[in-house]
Amino acid sequence: MALPMVNPGEGLLFCNNHHLGRLVLPATTAGSLETTCRFLLSCRMPVSASSRPAILALSEERGLHHQLTVGQMTMVAVGGSIGTGLLLGSAGALEMAGPGVIISYVLAAFIAYTVAMALGELASTHPAAGSFGVYGELYLGEYWGFLCRAAYWAAIAFSIGAELTASATYMAYWLPIVPGEVWVVVFSALLVLVNLRDVGKFGRFEFWFSMIKLATIVAFILAGAALLLAGRVPPQYTAQGGFLAKGSLAPLWAVFWAIYAFGGVEMLAVTTGESQSANDIPRAARLTILMLAGIYLGAIVVLVGVMPWNHAGVRESPFVSVLRLAKVPAAAYFMNFVVLTAALSGANAKLYVASRLLFSMGRSGWAPARLGKLNASGSPRLALLVSSYGIASALLIERWAAQEAFVYIMGAAFSGLIFSWIISLAAHVRFRRQLSREQIAALPLRSPLGAWGSIVGFVLVSAAVIQTLRASRVNEIGGLVFLVGLTLAYFILKREREHSRAEIEAGQHPHHLRQ
Repeated sequence: MALPMVNPGEGLLFCNNHHLGRLVLPATTAGSLETTCRFLLSCRMPVSASSRPAILALSEERGLHHQLTVGQMTMVAVGGSIGTGLLLGSAGALEMAGPGVIISYVLAAFIAYTVAMALGELASTHPAAGSFGVYGELYLGEYWGFLCRAAYWAAIAFSIGAELTASATYMAYWLPIVPGEVWVVVFSALLVLVNLRDVGKFGRFEFWFSMIKLATIVAFILAGAALLLAGRVPPQYTAQGGFLAKGSLAPLWAVFWAIYAFGGVEMLAVTTGESQSANDIPRAARLTILMLAGIYLGAIVVLVGVMPWNHAGVRESPFVSVLRLAKVPAAAYFMNFVVLTAALSGANAKLYVASRLLFSMGRSGWAPARLGKLNASGSPRLALLVSSYGIASALLIERWAAQEAFVYIMGAAFSGLIFSWIISLAAHVRFRRQLSREQIAALPLRSPLGAWGSIVGFVLVSAAVIQTLRASRVNEIGGLVFLVGLTLAYFILKREREHSRAEIEAGQHPHHLRQ
């Protein structure tokens, strides 16, 4: 049976797995018992009764404007992925693995591919701003769905502050007399204003903002390739101690650095809650992973070929060094502009994703109901402002935090981001096991690797998170405290949600669904 595509705000009506028709949810006020019951019948795939509260979360996202195109969804994910980790942090992976870092990035690209395909299947079936949190709740249980959404929101909102702090540092290169706090405030105001506008205008802004760094990296790949093909620089792949100069296992250790470069591919799933059409989701998922893999692998192959690995990152970005060799005028000034736009584009995408996740939690009872309200432009204003707490952290970091403490905090925060990959991969395995062959064949997007690809990805990503937490005692303790705190919050909020369900059964309007 071929299933028709379902758009956000719609569903398909099933009876004993037979498709009866399309259900369009009304635009009236959410929360009525009738709306709840109708939507429980509208999920694309059959689910158990214990999963119905999660399905309710999908219907509660109504009110968002569905305006994002394929290109805009892709560039939000690309903009959130390509950042200073590639432009400035690639030296760390290169120093650890030498030329063998190419293997590290190939493995990282494979892991990201398993995540992108898993999220693509789930998102094209369940388009929702709550994304991986909703998938976790549907297929793994309420606890994992809540933990995934809450941990990701806290981590990504904090990382907004890190991007803004980096932006202030880059501005100091040109205007050292201006305090960094001034730039944090100016850039924060700009990003908040952009995110308060309707999602279509946000999408266009982020599209062109991300295009700057995308075009720069493509230009870098072309310039480096020209240097190698023209013989202006001797290839460095085996010139400094061989391809595996740091040992045969070094590329495996460096993969934990390389995988960070792909952090952000999961943002695509969040944008599906505001896509113009569910038909666009499979295309956006494929385009995102192909673009990221091509950019990262192309950049690292050229970088390793042009730069001696034992000279990378001593005084400047390896990318600046290659541009100097290509005799690009004012390479350092140009690269500073690129990393500035990279940081601001990343902060813009992360603020969007954080606000949508908090909005979804507000609508589904995992956060105060006021966070689920939308302004006239369809933007969750209060959720956006609360998600801006990372901006306040940027001001504190800029003024008082030690550099070493900042690195520790960011390490723990990134583990929260990658945790969404673990949940998504596990949810995808459960999702696939519930489907018949006919249902799998009818999926709008099918991963060529199937459930086994997600199992392999799950093991590799879990190893990356464990390695990150074990890298320092601070990260390990901080991660444990963070997990305990979120678990306590879960049990507190769970009691409130159960009370709301009792009100539904009694025919009342639960307070967390009221507008």
